[in-house]
Amino acid sequence: MPAESKKFQSMQRADLHCHSNISDGVLEPADLARRASANGVELWALTDHDEVAGVAVARQVAQSLNLPFLAGVEISVTWAGRTLHVVGLGIDDAHPALLGGLAAIRQQRIDRAKGMGQRFNDLGYPGTYEGALRVAGNPGLISRTHFARHLVQTGQFSHMQAVFDQYLKDDGAAFVPTVWPTLEQALGWIHAASGVAVIAHPGRYRYTELQFDGLFTAFKDLGGEAIEVNTGSHNPWQFQTYADVAKHYGFLASTGSDFHGPKESRCDLGEVPFLHQDLTPVWHAPAIEARLV
Repeated sequence: MPAESKKFQSMQRADLHCHSNISDGVLEPADLARRASANGVELWALTDHDEVAGVAVARQVAQSLNLPFLAGVEISVTWAGRTLHVVGLGIDDAHPALLGGLAAIRQQRIDRAKGMGQRFNDLGYPGTYEGALRVAGNPGLISRTHFARHLVQTGQFSHMQAVFDQYLKDDGAAFVPTVWPTLEQALGWIHAASGVAVIAHPGRYRYTELQFDGLFTAFKDLGGEAIEVNTGSHNPWQFQTYADVAKHYGFLASTGSDFHGPKESRCDLGEVPFLHQDLTPVWHAPAIEARLV
């Protein structure tokens, strides 16, 4: 077995979910690469929302630091009437089908943001859309996070979670529902780009037990390979819950901080507890192993 393969057989400190200022993170892709390396991350992926424009720089800086890197993306999906996120890992970030699908989603994001701006105006918060645009590193990927960040930075709220709780949650007064691509479409783009599909932070979704079973079964039937188990978006007690889900449905296990910024995230890059040894890590997927050797 090649030396590199042995290294990844024993690797633990992987961080396969984080965001740069290309989407709704705070730091530039190069700074994230340096932070991941400094924090002892052994395998890193940049997974910006619906965009891969930061991948080239992230890859270049990671390579200069001898930090193994996977190109990634987090795709917005609608399933059972709610928003679901699917991460693609080890993707070809230049694949035309993937790029075309992501471009269409970004246009939906712009339309949604304009609608949320109007709702904030009606609620007595004028100029919120323009403020969110100024905060966004990439105007084409303006998100709820940017609205919340603007309202906190301008002193209208004390912290971002308060904005979400009052106005931006799925049934909040300023939220504009959007129908994203289907699960089948998202997995089609990821697999066309030679990537591995991962259900992101399942503990965040408000599905019933029956709906979760339907989701995991449909995902598996469509060729979905993995599920996030240990993530900064889960409470610690959920690690075991989704480890059990991974084993029950035969999913590979993924892990990542879901890091957005030093002052906004539950944990830093590389700080998520290691996956339990009875799980098969996502980096053992053949499509990923092929990129790491």
